[in-house]
Amino acid sequence: MCFFRIMKAIVCARYGPPEQLQLRDVPVPLLKDRQVLVRVQATSVNDYDWSMVTGRPRIYRLFFGLFRPQRPIPGMELAGVVEAIGPDVTQWRVGDQVYGDTSNGGLGTLAEFVAVPETELRLMPAGLSFVAAAAIPHALELAYQAVKEIGALKDGDRVLLNGAGGGVGTFALQLAKRQGCTVWGVDTGGKLEAMKAMGFGRVIDYTQQDFTQLGERFDLIVDMKTKRAPRQLARALAPKGRYVTVGGDPGRLVALLIARFLGRRNMHIVSLKSNKNLDALAPAIGNGTLKPLIDGPYPLEETPRLIRYFGEGLHTGKVVIQVAGEH
Repeated sequence: MCFFRIMKAIVCARYGPPEQLQLRDVPVPLLKDRQVLVRVQATSVNDYDWSMVTGRPRIYRLFFGLFRPQRPIPGMELAGVVEAIGPDVTQWRVGDQVYGDTSNGGLGTLAEFVAVPETELRLMPAGLSFVAAAAIPHALELAYQAVKEIGALKDGDRVLLNGAGGGVGTFALQLAKRQGCTVWGVDTGGKLEAMKAMGFGRVIDYTQQDFTQLGERFDLIVDMKTKRAPRQLARALAPKGRYVTVGGDPGRLVALLIARFLGRRNMHIVSLKSNKNLDALAPAIGNGTLKPLIDGPYPLEETPRLIRYFGEGLHTGKVVIQVAGEH
């Protein structure tokens, strides 16, 4: 007779509104070669979760499953403790405190346990809480790769962040201010007051003003939304300005690729390399120089409401779900 361990997990059996998600008892995943079983302490909500649950934009069904999600448990970011290791694992031991963006190795972090390739994890900086750690890997990497590696941020640059009130914008602001940059932020609603408190030089409500029509020019624009045509974006760039997007409307992203092919070499799309810089940034994370703005934490059973909340853009910073208590 075979006995399976049971865990709580959020299950998405079909595409549809977040309210159809269910908290179920399911088997704890079995480990394959070079996989690690992590007891999830905290996780977070990301764009992938909205797309996997709703099946929108429909192009994402090419990755998640044409007719229903191939992997029914959402979630792509975690902080937790190594519970067990599979064959040939060399990097981790039981009890290690780890965090990471697991999107390259599969989803499934909206659960009490998840099996993850050992290469998709990083050691948590000492003293960091699980709740804070769960808010860092995806957003910080997107911000760092957009601002520093692709955007080539220079001291004193004039920077504009579009969609600045979420997790990526929070880290992009911190990275830019470390280099003495003036940073403007674009968003709306309750995020605007939070953005002022974070230290944005100016905040713009996109329901009231279009930043491409203000007559202002920026050395670097980092876009978390990408809803404008390349010719509109070019109006807001300084002569040697750079534009970098981390995601957005698929049609607009295709337009950017075409514009780049036709000669707009200063317009870029981030192709995320998950967890690439987390170890190098660990000292700044550990001492609080780089820290997330957390919306939460919330309990796992509130996941359907939280994915709706995220999808409607009502959150500020990173939405974090606490799966288990801090130890």
